[in-house]
Amino acid sequence: MKPLSINATFNTPTIKLNPEDGYFLIEGRSIPEDPGIFFEHVLNWVEEYFINPAQTTRIEIKLEYVNSGSSKYLLEFFRIIGRNYKEGHHCQVIWYYEEEDEAIQDLGEHYKSTINVPFRFEILEEDEEEE
Repeated sequence: MKPLSINATFNTPTIKLNPEDGYFLIEGRSIPEDPGIFFEHVLNWVEEYFINPAQTTRIEIKLEYVNSGSSKYLLEFFRIIGRNYKEGHHCQVIWYYEEEDEAIQDLGEHYKSTINVPFRFEILEEDEEEE
């Protein structure tokens, strides 16, 4: 299985999904005009990944803004993660947010309460924001 890498645009986040080391990254703004088109390939890739996943799957989320359409697809993304975690695949989510960004923090809390996967919250440091 090949890695999936999507470069960020003004409206879409960076997506890096590496099957070899089980590292997933979603970073940036997620306000695509048609979130279904943007996320469909990502969700299909993740489903296929869990046929033969890495020993541990580490998911890092560093979002600065998410619209309601994207939120629906992110929830589906986390449901896939949660279902596979329940089936015995080791997964860990690290949800980054800026210290004063309650909306992004609350969104992460919502996803955490929806799925039963180890979920850790980290404040995004200044040097990480510039990467």
